[in-house]
Amino acid sequence: MNEFRLIATIAERDVLRYTPAGVPIVGAILMHSSQQEEARVARLVEFEVPALAAGEVSGRFASAELGAAYEFTGFLARKNRNSKALVFHIIDFSAA
Repeated sequence: MNEFRLIATIAERDVLRYTPAGVPIVGAILMHSSQQEEARVARLVEFEVPALAAGEVSGRFASAELGAAYEFTGFLARKNRNSKALVFHIIDFSAA
């Protein structure tokens, strides 16, 4: 199963564009920061992840407030067929 859930803020966001097939799409960088426990030791976890919102969710995502916290759900996939880099594909999101 490839399901990814993340609470993050929208650090950067591109403008809404359309694929050659006419699908609306928005690219972004999401920023996550949390305290996690690993081997009974508290650890600060911070990272950025590239993300895409395509289709119906892209309109809501394009108008979502930058810097606000949201809970995102989606999946991870390669940036393209020949890339090893991953991109988070957003299926849905709501206020955290």
